[in-house]
Amino acid sequence: MTDTAATASTRRKAFPIRGEGVSFVRDGRAIVDNVTIKIGALDTNAARRPLAILGPNGAGKSVLLRLLAGLLRPTHGTITWAGTPPDAGRALDIGFVFQRPVLLRRTARSNIAYVLNVAGFNASESLDRAATALERSGLAHLADRPARQLSGGEQQQLALARALAQEPGVLILDEPAANLDPASTAAIEQRLREAADEGMKIVLVSHDLAQVRRIAGEVAFMHRGRILERTPAVDFFNEPSSKEAQTFIRGELLL
Repeated sequence: MTDTAATASTRRKAFPIRGEGVSFVRDGRAIVDNVTIKIGALDTNAARRPLAILGPNGAGKSVLLRLLAGLLRPTHGTITWAGTPPDAGRALDIGFVFQRPVLLRRTARSNIAYVLNVAGFNASESLDRAATALERSGLAHLADRPARQLSGGEQQQLALARALAQEPGVLILDEPAANLDPASTAAIEQRLREAADEGMKIVLVSHDLAQVRRIAGEVAFMHRGRILERTPAVDFFNEPSSKEAQTFIRGELLL
């Protein structure tokens, strides 16, 4: 087995992700409160499209993402990756894109190649994968530009390209298109559709109901740290089961 094959095999061992009775308490308040969730096999047409986690500000959505990705430890309950506790050796199977992209002081190409090299790919393959990732994201013409000098939309597209280049088993995104222009939003949504079509499980937090309607297959609705319902997106928007979700969809304040 080559080094690259061994690395890919290791990355695949974090999926599926499961949280059982997970809570996260900060300053005496349960930001995530007794949540059970599984990011599992792509066994339905709806599940082959992204799972969107919706809810008002302060619902606990972003914290839940970080718990599932192993970036935070739960106060109570358990997180498992493929049936065992999270560990650093399998973290590369989970791609994570933050609302504000975290980019290195390098060119766009080097931002991707460096991360791939750290993940275990050799220098030549890292550069090849970086070139492919930039091309597929429509960023090839920016390959030699300093990443931190790109526009906000280009930076977020680069962060997504970098995460996808690692071929993670699951991709987690926290408000990936917040405050971006329509062109950048459309480019990000298109890459997410393509990745989902290729079999990658995608979980994202979004405040944009229109975006969720466009790309999500499932919706998990959170309020006050709990998941009140999880259902196919079509059913959620046509007939949400909780009064809180009904209020949220109508655009009313949810207290």
